[in-house]
Amino acid sequence: MENYNPRKPMNLRRRGIYLLPNLFTTGALFAGFYAIVQAMNGKFEPAAVAIFVAMVLDGLDGRVARMTHTQSEFGAEYDSLSDMVSFGVAPSLVMYEWALRGMGKWGWFAAFIYCVATALRLARFNTNIDVVDKNYFQGLPSPAAAALVAGFVWVMLDYGYSGESVRWYAVILTLFAGLSMVSNVPFYSFKTINMRKSVPFLVIFLIALFFLLIFSYPPGVLFGLFLCYGLSGYVMWLVQLRGKQSS
Repeated sequence: MENYNPRKPMNLRRRGIYLLPNLFTTGALFAGFYAIVQAMNGKFEPAAVAIFVAMVLDGLDGRVARMTHTQSEFGAEYDSLSDMVSFGVAPSLVMYEWALRGMGKWGWFAAFIYCVATALRLARFNTNIDVVDKNYFQGLPSPAAAALVAGFVWVMLDYGYSGESVRWYAVILTLFAGLSMVSNVPFYSFKTINMRKSVPFLVIFLIALFFLLIFSYPPGVLFGLFLCYGLSGYVMWLVQLRGKQSS
């Protein structure tokens, strides 16, 4: 039994840490750490794959917390710190070690821009979570930006390109991903999709085909998907801008 503390209000409940959702967050954090270690050892393909694993685990922790009613302030803060490692530090270091190291100050400058943009993106998301439109993200989400960077490394390695041969493309992509995170460009959030709603059989068949497409060639398909998503926000922004000008 807890010892009585006269200076501790009796109506305050002791804050606990829920195990299940934080296990997924810890797994995502470990995947990001593993990506960094593999990049330092020159093993860039497993490093890129680890970032995608972190992305999957990060997508599960919040859903598990909501399904099991185990949301907590600790979990939200822990998730944000995990995201900074897995989707900020890890992708920037993987890209730097693979393609940007030999570029001098331009290399670490591009990697740092991405890293600090992730920190700013996460801080803005945490402070604006109750005031922004739930249907859209303000700026490119950090997991999508990380997948864009990791996907580029993975697909280039699969085609046999060295980081040095595509380093300027790597710089452009890294800066694009970083600046997109701190932009005001809207990106569809997919939060309006109701997973509990019944759907036609055709939808299930199309989802199966979608996963089949991914497994047919993971590096190319995943990179293509996230590249399209990264460009979709700018297309949406231009459409909205054109609509305002014509009205």
